[in-house]
Amino acid sequence: MPPIITPIPPFQPDLYQRAWASIPHPSLPLIATPHATSVTIFSLATLSKHSVLTGGHARSVRTAAWQPGMSAGRLRLVTGSFDATAGLWSYNSDKDKKGLEKEVKFGEGEGDEEEEEEDWEFNLVLEGHENEVKSIAFSPTGQYLATSSRDKSVWIWEDVGDGAGPGEEDDGGEWETVAVLNEHEGDVKAVAWCPDVEGRVGMSGRYSSDVLASASYDNTVRIWREDSDGEWVCVAVLEGHEATVWGLQWEPRPREGRFPRLLTFSADKTVRIWTLKVEEAEEEEGMTNNPWGGIPNTMRTELKEEWECTDVFPRVHSRDVYSATWSKDTGMVASAGSDGIIALYAEDATPKEDVDMESATNAAAPATSRWKVLAAVEDGHGPYEINHITWCKRFDPGTERKGEEEMLVTTGDDGVVRPWQVRIP
Repeated sequence: MPPIITPIPPFQPDLYQRAWASIPHPSLPLIATPHATSVTIFSLATLSKHSVLTGGHARSVRTAAWQPGMSAGRLRLVTGSFDATAGLWSYNSDKDKKGLEKEVKFGEGEGDEEEEEEDWEFNLVLEGHENEVKSIAFSPTGQYLATSSRDKSVWIWEDVGDGAGPGEEDDGGEWETVAVLNEHEGDVKAVAWCPDVEGRVGMSGRYSSDVLASASYDNTVRIWREDSDGEWVCVAVLEGHEATVWGLQWEPRPREGRFPRLLTFSADKTVRIWTLKVEEAEEEEGMTNNPWGGIPNTMRTELKEEWECTDVFPRVHSRDVYSATWSKDTGMVASAGSDGIIALYAEDATPKEDVDMESATNAAAPATSRWKVLAAVEDGHGPYEINHITWCKRFDPGTERKGEEEMLVTTGDDGVVRPWQVRIP
């Protein structure tokens, strides 16, 4: 029997206005949903509002990202807005340790309904973009923050100071701009850092271990790395999508010894997988720690990376695919978009035979795919578009495996944040 996707009662309250995304915290039972000029933080334990962040931005908040880790018990969230800024918020749990420990950390969610929203403080504004900030993402360590914008640029910021001593309130710390990347020819819709997983260091003999990908209105994806001179360079341009690339996600648990693959989704109604090509000589001999030596910049083009589109998912969507999410636990992928469809896919574990690229309908894509459609739900948010979908751990009373079982969470133009149970027979 195929998997069954069934709705769970939605998060409360309804927001009654377009909501852009819902971003789960990497370790705590919290999920952040930007809408209008606010961000509502929901508790995954109660499926209800935990707190609301307001007053930080003059225009709509488009995106959000949690900074990894909880240094000294502090919680940080960065928001990106149509006002062209990114803002850093901190939750100072020292004010209400009982509330944070009970409701958030352990997921009890009872007895602390009157959470003081002033515990969230708007600490810092990052300015530089000329137009609205479309996407933000933290590197695995939280040291770097990437922001992308309608102004066609990607900015990389570095957290260079904690800004608060033991027992002091978090003031946001000190941030510096380390790079401004201007090679895209259209709005940069999304950025994503390669996760800190086994195999990620694969090409670090040439560059640092941090890897950033960006998706654009120019129909391309670019891969960025920091070279030995401390400069962020584009090492690959992924071409194949025939319309805006709305977003991307790195493979959360790559195959043994392989560099993580990249998942992209587009206005061309497709979902694609991209794989880094590694030369056999590199695999056998390894990389030197400093291959640049005294080589001038003009000769470094030969060290560019080569990526190929290795899979195009079976066509399910009839309009733009706005979002897709890759499960670390099961390896399944779910997608959603303008047509209101929620689709679920799984990869066939059997090796795929070599594909004759000349016979493919698109020279940048394989003719067949290992990925199969497992289930599809139509009108997931009624007549409204679905802007975002994500895998998320369950902590609500409806699960017997709190913090272990996964669910899907979708966010739509109707202002509803809706969880979905995925049952695998």
